[in-house]
This record gives sequence, structure tokens and C-alpha cells, in this order.
Amino acid sequence: MENLVIIWSWPAGHTAAIYAARANLNPLMFEGFMAGGIAAGGQLTTTSLIENFPGFPDGIDANQLMANMRQQSVNLGTRIETKTVDKVDFQNHPFKIFVGSEIIETKSVIIATGAIAKRLWIPGEKELRQKGISACAVCDGGLPMFRNQRIIVVGWGDTAIEEALHLTHFASEVIVLVRKDTLRAAKAGQERIMQNPKIKIMWNTEIQEALGEKFLEKIRVINNKTNEISEIDCKGLFYAIGHRPNTEFLDGQVKLDEIGYILTHFSAAHTQTSVHGVFAAGDVADKKYRKAITSAGTWAMAALECENFLWEAK
Repeated sequence: MENLVIIWSWPAGHTAAIYAARANLNPLMFEGFMAGGIAAGGQLTTTSLIENFPGFPDGIDANQLMANMRQQSVNLGTRIETKTVDKVDFQNHPFKIFVGSEIIETKSVIIATGAIAKRLWIPGEKELRQKGISACAVCDGGLPMFRNQRIIVVGWGDTAIEEALHLTHFASEVIVLVRKDTLRAAKAGQERIMQNPKIKIMWNTEIQEALGEKFLEKIRVINNKTNEISEIDCKGLFYAIGHRPNTEFLDGQVKLDEIGYILTHFSAAHTQTSVHGVFAAGDVADKKYRKAITSAGTWAMAALECENFLWEAK
């Protein structure tokens, strides 16, 4: 019988593991094996240099940061298995975690499965990912390779507007590709983007291909009204078309919102899900901030609240 099972790693999971291990909860983590199509370590493994995580004045390689977090978890006593949780059973206590042919019983669970940025998977994207193509303007937009360059944003909602406005602090020009002839963002955001001289909107435009040798050099687009194809020179391509929370394996056993994010705050515990003893925070429950530092903070809360739950259950 386990005290605590942590599902997936990511910054959130390792922060929870560190706090739980220091509380002598002897946590077991299933960090996932390419779960959700992402390597153990999560969304950060799809970016490169991180400049906005405290404690690293010169920035730090994203994969190195995750390796450091993982090693810290292990050093403090977390047991980590590179396996993916297939399904769970939260109907009865103790809870059951299904990993391949294994069934693990546990007193508590912390879900750290995050959310995956949606991509279009156009030709050239796989080769140029992290070489000019990103899904997080706040994470990568300030990197030297994007400064004073033309940047493309693909999207039509609030996220696209926020990312385009953020990129104007670094880029010489930001072009927003909108597949329709309207934006679906809040009116205030639309007014800001229309009034910004650095931003240009291309309506009824869809991206077809990313082009470049070692780094992104241009994109090919099509106007879906006229079928006219053209190429745009650029050094950056940012997707802002939403995220998909990794909650399918839960099979509806905890309450989700209409998009699939886990709902929390069902008690005084800020990370408590609809199932007593199951906690969630970070990107799997946060569709607003989605940053490593906010994930880490909420998962410290999850670990502390889980510790309190186990003490009360004794």
C-alpha cells in the first residue's frame, strides 16, 4: 500500500515529490513514458533556454532544469518509474492505479499531468521545432534569436492577442494569421491589437508549411478565400491555438470543466479535486497562467494539503 502516488513528472510533479519526500511520505512517481506525446519532464522539454525561472541569472537549459528537479526528487527519497498510468479507479478507497499489468493501491494521489499546447503539425514543423517554432511566447519570445525580427503568431482568440502583444516588446513586426475574417477574443483585446503599429493581421489565412535549413526562414500560407499562396520571411512562428489538458485517462472520475481541465477547491484545500484524497494543480488545473513557476507553487500546496489529508486519515 502506497501513501502517495504522483502521476507524471513535469515541474509540478517534481515540486510535489520534493515536498512529499521531505515530509516522509515516501512518494511513488510514475513520470510517464512519452505520455501525451511528450518526454518525461513535460512541456518544458519542448523549449530551450529558460530565462524567467528564479535562481538562474543567466538562464538555464530547459532539459537541464528538469534533470535537476528529477535528481532532487530522487535525492530526497522519491521513487520514480518511467511508466505511464493507463487508468485509475477512484470509486473506492484505497485508490487503484493501473500501469500496464500492475495494479497499485494508494491512500492518496496527486495528478501532475499538465496540458499540451495544440499544434498544427504542418510540413517542416517537426524539423524546425525549437529552431524558430514555439507554442509559448512568454517562454521563448525574449530569446536573442527573435529580437528585432519578424514573428508570426497563429491564432484568433484571447491567447493569440496576448502573445502577439507580448512579442511586440522584442520583434520588429508581428503578423497574426487568422483563419476567418473575425477574431473571437474579448473586444478590449481586439482594440489593443488593432491599435498597435507593430502588429499586422492577415485575415482568412492559413499556414501550409514551415521552411528553413537549420532554423526557420519563412512560412508558406494560403488565403482560404482566394486560394492565393504566398511566402512570408520570418524568424519565429508561435502557435496560440489553445491547450489540451491530459485528463483522458481519468475517464470522468473527477470533475472537469467544459474543456477538460480538473476542477479544484472542493474544500478548504486549494488543490482538492472532487474526490477526497485526490489532488491536482499546475497546468492540468490551470488554463490561465500555465508557467513552470506557477505550477511549482501550486504543487507545493498540493503536497502540503496531501500531507495534511494523510495525517487526518490516521
